[in-house]
Amino acid sequence: MNFTKQATLGVQGLQAYQPGKPIEELQREYGLTNIIKLASNENPLPTSPLVQEAIAKCSKNIARYPDGNGFILKQALAEKHSVDKNRITLGNGSNDLLELITRAFVTPTDSVIFSQHAFAVYPIVTQAVSATAIITPAKNWGHDLNAMQAAITKNTKLIFIANPNNPTGTWINKTELKSFLEAVSEKILIVIDQAYFEYATENPDYPNSIKWLKEHQNLIVTRTFSKAYGLAGLRVGYSISNPEIADLLNRVRQPFNLNSIAIAAATAALNDTNYLKKSLELNRAGMQQLTQAFDKMELDYIESMGNFIAVKVGNGAKIYEKLLLQGIITRPIGGIYEMPEYLRVSIGLTSENDAFIKAMQKTVVT
Repeated sequence: MNFTKQATLGVQGLQAYQPGKPIEELQREYGLTNIIKLASNENPLPTSPLVQEAIAKCSKNIARYPDGNGFILKQALAEKHSVDKNRITLGNGSNDLLELITRAFVTPTDSVIFSQHAFAVYPIVTQAVSATAIITPAKNWGHDLNAMQAAITKNTKLIFIANPNNPTGTWINKTELKSFLEAVSEKILIVIDQAYFEYATENPDYPNSIKWLKEHQNLIVTRTFSKAYGLAGLRVGYSISNPEIADLLNRVRQPFNLNSIAIAAATAALNDTNYLKKSLELNRAGMQQLTQAFDKMELDYIESMGNFIAVKVGNGAKIYEKLLLQGIITRPIGGIYEMPEYLRVSIGLTSENDAFIKAMQKTVVT
């Protein structure tokens, strides 16, 4: 029996998402013990004390099913963003929401638009439902909104925009993004993926797209707790949209897609403003630390608004392997991202950044 032929056409030609190499895998392969992971855009700080306390308290009741509606987390999010709870959909990470949106609205006869060098999940969820992917050429490594608007066809159902974008760190300002929303028909859903929102908010020209929801009924904003809030291991994301869209997403969402500990942890994380402040300060200092080092090494890089940076190293795959031998895990971004000369490097602790810089000096400069 050929089970591949039994799968849908979209799934037959699909390649699975490739996450960053885990520390444990590098330990097994190379026998290394002192390993630094700067591959997956994780928060390098330990988990918030408030989160740890919430987890400990919640763990006493894990024999019970979680609240399938995530009431306490929705309530906290509604208060934070000044929106009604019926606009919120919870997900097992924001990736879950991207898949739910596509599955709920896109058919094989539809097309989905996203940019070159944009997040790898967009083509995956598009192909999984056998829809047509329209990939517009990037402009200065970022989204070209004029090209995206020009690419719209009568069959276009959905547009993905990452702001800031992963893996390039590029971003779109308020004026340009608002003009795009106003120019696109409200029959087309527009997803603004803001997984790295918190890191970009210091720039006054960076838009908080949630404020536009009442004006644009076709707008869906997705965010995550995996980055600035330090909950990558618990997988908590959410979308905010108009209530009708949220209702449809909740119809296809698994009723227990967030476990009890994840709900409790995310709710506590929202209240820990000190942890968030420390995360952003650490990221700001780490970004400066890396860019100054790249300047001294005369390496080109793409200015980033996230907690990572893409640096041009020549042969990205080769340099990645050489860094692995020194116990440093980064992320090569050839393949689906079409950036073979670059590595994406997450911002780590000061000591981790130092170790990476020293490894780069040995590997790239000499």
